[in-house]
Amino acid sequence: MCGRYTLTTPLQGVQQVFDFPERMNLAPRTNIAPTQEVPAVRLGPDGGRHLVLLRWGLIPAWAKDRSIASRLINARSETVAEKPSFRGAFAKRRCLVPADGYYEWQTTKAGKQPFRITRADGGVFAMAGLWEAWRDPESGAAVETCCLLTTQANAALAAIHHRMPVILDQAQFDPWLDPRSDGAGLLALLGPARPELLTFYAVSRRVNRVANQEPGLIDPVTPAEVEGPRQGQLF
Repeated sequence: MCGRYTLTTPLQGVQQVFDFPERMNLAPRTNIAPTQEVPAVRLGPDGGRHLVLLRWGLIPAWAKDRSIASRLINARSETVAEKPSFRGAFAKRRCLVPADGYYEWQTTKAGKQPFRITRADGGVFAMAGLWEAWRDPESGAAVETCCLLTTQANAALAAIHHRMPVILDQAQFDPWLDPRSDGAGLLALLGPARPELLTFYAVSRRVNRVANQEPGLIDPVTPAEVEGPRQGQLF
């Protein structure tokens, strides 16, 4: 799964990868968590890519209240086309969620050790997402939400966690966002990232608390005792 990630890349760097016109203020964030607003890229009415803010935790249009969002932060790519909570968004409302790292926890003798997974070149990348528009039946307020797609971890990351977010190459952005793409073509995009694309390193357990947001959360640390991969090992 993916339950925490980072986006510290300045706006200009994100624009270069995702090609949108917005000049939104993107403050560096080292501990992005569910229920928070997150930047996402989707197609607008003009057919171009646009940067928007969505709340992380999907609320399907048919939901009676927003409490379901905390259970729908991720969608499994293997069943996304079938599950009632996701199939409508998968068919019509897909997005890209920019990130420059995500966290996963490995069980060790000393407790759960967090790792930050990044591109090997340190660049920004796109996690495949879905979005929904929901209207609060009490207030009438419109709420736009999103979730991330996950897939089986590749060989380099399986010792940390058996799942990983779907990370799309730039060549896959257009087919993922294109409303004309069919289900079979979309599902073909949802495999694990190439092992050589990513690297990882241990970080402080301070990342466990959502309230902790300081820049030092992404600094590497030496774990006391880790069962499995060492820092940067890509098998």
